[in-house]
Amino acid sequence: MKHTLLIALCSATPALAQDTAEVTLIKSIFETLNPLSIAENREYCGYIGLDDAGNLVASDPTPGDDASCLSDDPVEITVITASYHTHGGYAEDYASELPSADDYEGDEAEGIDGYVATPGGRLWYIDTLDETVSQICGLGCLPSDPNFVPGDLGIIQESYTYDEFIVKLEE
Repeated sequence: MKHTLLIALCSATPALAQDTAEVTLIKSIFETLNPLSIAENREYCGYIGLDDAGNLVASDPTPGDDASCLSDDPVEITVITASYHTHGGYAEDYASELPSADDYEGDEAEGIDGYVATPGGRLWYIDTLDETVSQICGLGCLPSDPNFVPGDLGIIQESYTYDEFIVKLEE
């Protein structure tokens, strides 16, 4: 009975399905990186994974530009488990509160999952195996841009299948 409840809870809530240590690490990275990304209006990106000793570690962030970022190859990571990146500052004409199709497809091409921080302070998880995009936490859970305007993309769901996600991006 206890196992059934745990499985049901993990299935029902995307955040519970994530490795706690990984989520803790990514939140600490974004607590520092998102304000810098917003202030400079540029994306920052990197990887998390395991080092030679099996410890969970993150690569140093690579600066990108206002709409993209290409991570440097991580020297300290032996097994990459996920990418991470920020979306810079708020822009009225940019769907920065969602991961982009390029974000998803880039992770999928590398065979990894991904984490995205938004100007509104959302933390997204891209699960390329399950083909879903889910919020680990919503507006304001990470440092956010003071110029951010909630609701400019309409209603943003807590999670999307890949197909639903692509439809939302095209709205």
